[in-house]
Amino acid sequence: MNDSPVAVGLVGAGPWAGMVHAPALAAGPGTRLAGVWARRPEASAELAARHGAPSFARIEELFDACEAVAFSVPPDVQAELAARAARAGKAVLLEKPLAMDLAGARRLADAVAGSGVASRMVFTLRYTAAARAFLARARDLDPFGGYGSFVSSTLGGGPFATPWRLEKGALLDLGPHIVDLLDAALGRVAGVRAHGDPLGWVGLTLEHEGGAVSQASVSMAGAGDLPPAHVEVYGRRGHARLDWSELGDDAFATMVAEFAAAVRGAPEDGPRLDAAHGLRVQEILAAAETQLTS
Repeated sequence: MNDSPVAVGLVGAGPWAGMVHAPALAAGPGTRLAGVWARRPEASAELAARHGAPSFARIEELFDACEAVAFSVPPDVQAELAARAARAGKAVLLEKPLAMDLAGARRLADAVAGSGVASRMVFTLRYTAAARAFLARARDLDPFGGYGSFVSSTLGGGPFATPWRLEKGALLDLGPHIVDLLDAALGRVAGVRAHGDPLGWVGLTLEHEGGAVSQASVSMAGAGDLPPAHVEVYGRRGHARLDWSELGDDAFATMVAEFAAAVRGAPEDGPRLDAAHGLRVQEILAAAETQLTS
C-alpha cells in the first residue's frame, strides 16, 4: 500500500477552515495540504501562505493538484462542489450537513457512491477517544433510553453566525451531532417526532430500532454562560454520560489520519462515518424539519 502522505486540497478559507481544516491537514503525517481554493481569492491566498501551500484561482486546478478534497464551505456550496470532486475521482472529507436540503444531500451521496471514492463526514465528536469510550460503554448497558442537549449562542453573533446558520438555525447545525451520537449509542433511528422553532428551541423524540427511545434538545439562541453539550444513555445495566467539556483535542488529528488511511485503501475497522451515513442523518433531520414547518 502507498504510504506517502495523501495530497489533500482544501475548498474554503473561512474561520473553521483556518482554525481546524488547514492546520490539521498540513500537520500530517498522513496528509499534506496540497493547496487552497476559495470564492474569495484573497482569503485563499492568505490561508494557503500561512501553511506554505499554493492558492489556486480555479477549483479545477486544485483538483489536478490533489488526491482528495476537504470542504469547509456552506452546505449548498459543498453539495455542488463535492459532487464535482467525487466525479473527478477525488476522495472527499465532508462537513455536516451534506447539503442545505435533502435533495442536494442525495445528489452528493449518489455522486460519491457512483464514483467509488472514499468519503468521511466531519462528525467531530465521533473521532475522540472520549466519545468512542462512551459509545462502547453505552452498548454494554442494554440501553433503553437517552437524552442529548446542545445549546449555543451562535444566533447572537460571532464567527460562526454565518448566513446559512442564521437562516436554518439549530436543527441543521447542532442537530447532526446529537442525532448521530444517539443513533450510535441506542441503535439506528427508525422514526422522529419534532416540535419547536429552529431559530428558538427544537425538541426531538427519536425512536430507535430495538425499541429504545431518546429525546434531544438543540438551540442556537442561548446567551450568557451556557452549560456544555452532553448526551446521556440509560440501560438495564447502568448509565453513561458524555460531556463536551471532558473531550480532548484529538478529534481532528484522528479524523485526518483515518481519512488518509481510507484514501490509501486500508480496511475499515471503525464506524462507517461516510457520505451514506451523513445522508441517513440528514434524512432524519429533514423529516423533523418537515414536521416543524407543516
